[in-house]
Amino acid sequence: MTRDITIGFLGCGNVGGGVWRLLKGFGDDIEHRAGLRFHIRKVLVRSLTKQRDIPFPADVLTTDADDIINNPDIQIVAEFLGGEEPAYTLLKRALAAGKTVVTANKVAFALHWHELQKTAKESGAGLYYEAAVCGAIPIIHSLEESLQANRIDKIYGIVNGTTNYILTRMSKNNEDYEAVLRDAQRLGLAEPDPAADVEGLDAAYKLSILASLAFHGRVPFEDVYVEGITRVNAEDIRCGQELGYTLKLLAIAKRDGLNVETRVHPTFVRSDHPLANVSGSFNAVYLHGHACKEMMFLGRGAGDLPTASAIVSDLERAALACQHYYPTFENELNPRVALRRNTDWQCPFYIRMLAKDAPGVLSRVAKCFADENVSIAAVQQKGEVQDGRVALVVITHQASEKAMQRAITALDQDIAKLESIIRVERE
Repeated sequence: MTRDITIGFLGCGNVGGGVWRLLKGFGDDIEHRAGLRFHIRKVLVRSLTKQRDIPFPADVLTTDADDIINNPDIQIVAEFLGGEEPAYTLLKRALAAGKTVVTANKVAFALHWHELQKTAKESGAGLYYEAAVCGAIPIIHSLEESLQANRIDKIYGIVNGTTNYILTRMSKNNEDYEAVLRDAQRLGLAEPDPAADVEGLDAAYKLSILASLAFHGRVPFEDVYVEGITRVNAEDIRCGQELGYTLKLLAIAKRDGLNVETRVHPTFVRSDHPLANVSGSFNAVYLHGHACKEMMFLGRGAGDLPTASAIVSDLERAALACQHYYPTFENELNPRVALRRNTDWQCPFYIRMLAKDAPGVLSRVAKCFADENVSIAAVQQKGEVQDGRVALVVITHQASEKAMQRAITALDQDIAKLESIIRVERE
């Protein structure tokens, strides 16, 4: 027997359009498989007169959010507005009205998850967010349900397709960052203002959500160290490849007891690591659990239909739920038992500097490192001497972040000028 489910859309951009097309074109299959028929009653838009690719019925479009939030016939609200506001306010209002919410909004969700969950629990509404992280990849559902028998201690994620596309092009074609970014914008793979992607913020919002679920404790967005790819140099990528490394923008989360490190930054990984071969705009999450051991999820992390796939999956899960699931950790702004932020993580480092071509320079560089207990694993000279200086590449053994920064600060710029520093993950 088919159940009719009435839904409303807050916004209808690329992803909302994908959900509309998926529900209309694949609705018979969904009905056959799940016994559900979804009806889109209202769609919130900015303008009623704008030309659209989707032939919405005249009575579906509205510019008033109350037509959705206060409509007693609408059971589920799907949000596609993006950004923090007005999305957060409207999501909270919908939940307070007892309507289950499905969202793809990692910004509003990561920043206000604790308030949204509290409101949902108070009204008995559901809160679903699979599409907020990694598009079509079912990583949220897996962490919430499939991997519950695991103590997850490590996550490495390629969770932003734009930056992965840029770094893939730079790695394969030896192209410069600015040229690849312009081409990505021309192809629609990067926004006209790409800051959220290339500065690492998009990945940081997603890591906040993933780490909270994986570690069963609230990991605020503010606790994620963020460094983007804007300073990545094609020469460093080339040097890394010669040393057996591939450069990725990684979202990294590790837990040891209550100590948690969460960071997003360009990272060298071994070229034989599964993440090294994730190319183009694909996303991937590689994790380790004490029972499942190593596991990797790979797929499309963005796009209208891939993301719509996750949205529709959540719509089905919400409609079929006898009781809505909420994460069991204390999801509060200031939880009583809080995970502690570790800002002095340990990893090897890649350093490229322009060193003076003179006797004793290498020993002085090594002394700066040794004074901070940073051990050098390898040193290579790259290229020819120019203007009395030569490129020097150093790979360290495992070292603390703060010690490494102190060692770099102690370098005499007249002797060796830092050009770049990139963290390395060898696991």
